[in-house]
Amino acid sequence: MAEQNEKIYLLSLLPSELEEFMLSIGEPKYRATQIFTQMHKGVSPNEMTNIGKATKAKLEEVAVFDLPTVRKKLVSKLDGTVKYLFELIDGNCVESVVMKYKHGNTICISSQVGCRMGCAFCASTIGGKVRDLRPSEIIGQVIKASADMNERISNIVMMGIGEPLDNYDNVLKFLRLVGCEQGLNIGYRHISLSTCGLCDKIDALANEEFPITLSISLHASDDETRSSIMPVNKKWNIDRLLSSCKNYYAKTGRRISFEYTLIAGKNDSKEAALRLATLLNSRLRDRNANEPFPIHVNLIPVNPVSETEFSASDKKAVALFAQTLEKKGIRATVRRTLGADINASCGQLRRAEENNKA
Repeated sequence: MAEQNEKIYLLSLLPSELEEFMLSIGEPKYRATQIFTQMHKGVSPNEMTNIGKATKAKLEEVAVFDLPTVRKKLVSKLDGTVKYLFELIDGNCVESVVMKYKHGNTICISSQVGCRMGCAFCASTIGGKVRDLRPSEIIGQVIKASADMNERISNIVMMGIGEPLDNYDNVLKFLRLVGCEQGLNIGYRHISLSTCGLCDKIDALANEEFPITLSISLHASDDETRSSIMPVNKKWNIDRLLSSCKNYYAKTGRRISFEYTLIAGKNDSKEAALRLATLLNSRLRDRNANEPFPIHVNLIPVNPVSETEFSASDKKAVALFAQTLEKKGIRATVRRTLGADINASCGQLRRAEENNKA
């Protein structure tokens, strides 16, 4: 259990842990169900009508309900995308984005304050990592957004600020929490986790009982290019990364998507597309396998960031890249831009807020 000044973060507790905690402060075990269900609707213990003043006083003395507050909220006039800048109880901020689809609402959430991975094209990593988010702060983004919009969120993408697998234990606890029937009850097949390629953690995740979708931030087809924009590649190169991908698919049966950010003049040529197709086909596809590895590449024109020199590929280059992959048997889609009028890519709203403080 996470502690600070000997206080317990209530939203970080699983139902069984909350039962133990309630017993430890002299409360009946059934209080845990009452409190857990209400907390995961965004109701603080002090606002709950199903517990008495004495119980509330005990909780206030020994526990913390650290649901984030809304620092800023932007709503797209184009497609209804909602971008939140959430303030945590220590004053740090993270971002979440809610995207509306016909099949339901999807939220993109953060796992750290800042990031230490150093990817050259990403606003989230500028200034480095401040700290990891607690499980309560990760699930708190989903709870707060859902309560604020008064709408159910049915899908989660861990692709916001931070590298989820660099906060491995807290992210695993979050996954256990978000699947609880008494709470948000979001199925694991509706959750996608994006990683820049921490191979040891991918291998560990393959042994966990979470049938989530893995998204690999690849962004290059050769080690030289990838290392120049993604420092993680110097430790875990492409060959090692694809080995971990094969292992993950073999153990979980869950598909893996490859994220490929297209940067003009850097990795967006037809030759780069041919190299990528050759790489993925040769390393991942076994023609004799009963269930061949399903390869899907998600193409993402880079979001311009003022602190970098990168610019997005033009539409012709993007289309040619996708067509080249398709001709080689690689399914490719171009990510639809949502919230373009509110700059919905993660990291930039927090960065602007930090600059305003300076």
